[in-house]
Amino acid sequence: MSAPRTPLRVGTRASLLATTQAGHVAELIRTTLGREAVLVEINTEGDRTQAAGTSLETMGGTGVFVSALRDALLADEVDVAVHSLKDLPTYPAEGITLAAVPTREDPRDVVVARDGLTLGELPVGSRVGTGSPRRAAQLHALGLGLDVVGVRGNVDTRIGKVRSGEYDAVVLARAGLARIGRLEEATEVLDPLQMLPAPGQGALAIECRSEGDLAGELARLQDAATRAAVDAERAVLATLEGGCSAPIGALAEVAEGDEGDEIWVRAIALSLDGGLSVRMSASGAPADATSVGNRLASEMLADGAGQLNQPAEPSAEVQNA
Repeated sequence: MSAPRTPLRVGTRASLLATTQAGHVAELIRTTLGREAVLVEINTEGDRTQAAGTSLETMGGTGVFVSALRDALLADEVDVAVHSLKDLPTYPAEGITLAAVPTREDPRDVVVARDGLTLGELPVGSRVGTGSPRRAAQLHALGLGLDVVGVRGNVDTRIGKVRSGEYDAVVLARAGLARIGRLEEATEVLDPLQMLPAPGQGALAIECRSEGDLAGELARLQDAATRAAVDAERAVLATLEGGCSAPIGALAEVAEGDEGDEIWVRAIALSLDGGLSVRMSASGAPADATSVGNRLASEMLADGAGQLNQPAEPSAEVQNA
């Protein structure tokens, strides 16, 4: 008999949501790969600054929850790292492979509001909390007269601000509430026509070191339709990030078309105040998901997405003053 294989060490942030997500991946490893897996908690810069109340944008935004887990991978402290895919930077990390993206949770955003209210039922001036410029801009664009304010912290902290009366509502990812069994606290699920989610929202990223055979083994955990969708969304984000500092939302779906499966991608870029936006869609073959996303983003840039947050030209009176 061959010796039992060493359990895979699955790196995760220490929050309830992160350990729940990593626990889901560990269970997939057990049931699909027939290997034992153990969770290893890693403290990240994002967690430390969140505890201190520092804004995510001040810390550099995307990547602050990811780098410590990647460092642990490269130091051989863990074998696998599990991230919320929307936290992953779009540029590759040397020595690390995105081995698999399992089946995605519902990617939409939800509202948790006082008294069971929806966004449209909240009175003008209601305080709505979000830590996301993307959500803030789209909330402003709805024209509901809401007071959109920043908020950080875990799900408990954010919902607690509603329960205490500090905020009238907060906007969160539906997937996070679903994974920790608190979906019943959502008072409204937002239609993507109102609010497009972040690229990759609701999906998990399973990373490992590029060397060795583990990436090929973990690839068995992948859902092909989810991977195509998030590849398209991340391509939109990567191309727009090259010429656009605006808040960005994107959602791709694989659906049956007249000539087989096709991928349909919707995206929006907005000014920070939501007053200006460029919204477009594109479709193509799932095998070309990245190209479809790149093409869509290029069309958005050509339509002015890169100028949404540039300061307005001074008026003639100011120029002549």
